[in-house]
Amino acid sequence: MTRRAWPYLAGLSVALALPRALDAQHPTPAPAARPVADRGAPLRTAPQKIQDALAAAPASVAAQAAVVDWPMAEGASMRELRPGTNGWVCHPTTPAVFAAAAGRDPMCLDAEWQQVVKAWAARAAPTVTRLGFAYMLQGDAGVSNSDPFATARTADNDWVVSGPHVMLVSPDRAAIEALPSDPKNGGPWVMWKGTPYAHVMIPIPSAAAPSARAPKRAPQ
Repeated sequence: MTRRAWPYLAGLSVALALPRALDAQHPTPAPAARPVADRGAPLRTAPQKIQDALAAAPASVAAQAAVVDWPMAEGASMRELRPGTNGWVCHPTTPAVFAAAAGRDPMCLDAEWQQVVKAWAARAAPTVTRLGFAYMLQGDAGVSNSDPFATARTADNDWVVSGPHVMLVSPDRAAIEALPSDPKNGGPWVMWKGTPYAHVMIPIPSAAAPSARAPKRAPQ
């Protein structure tokens, strides 16, 4: 899971509340505004961001998910690009990753994951009451496997770049802590083990959301 998104949120001077789970309002900023980390990079249109965000999840989730953009400036609110009806919220590739041309890291979060991210942004311990799922079927651009708040690779912060994956949080902390934390073990592993934000990373080999796949060519 990309953590360039979360340090970007934490660095803003606003407490970020994800919609649907919190019934937050997301006013549209002035057209001239653009994400702080996007400055110097080509602007993305709302349809492009929506397409990117929905590519993070299977079609069954993406079809009715809300799409919410990152804040357009310091102190601004997140901006809803498309309403949803199934409780899921999808976000496009984060501004820092887009500006650096470092790949893609869109994500789709269920209600449980939305409150985990909110707690993380406030550096508070989340209260996980049920299994929660999040999709990143386009993979991420790299994150520390041990430090929830790291923003760049260091010699000792276990930086890892993950391919397509699903993320799982659970109220059973003991079960999560019992799993391995090695991303090279050939199966699921625990990211941020020993912290309140520990979660299971489940690799999805060769996964691609249907909306991100190339269209089939008509028979000749």
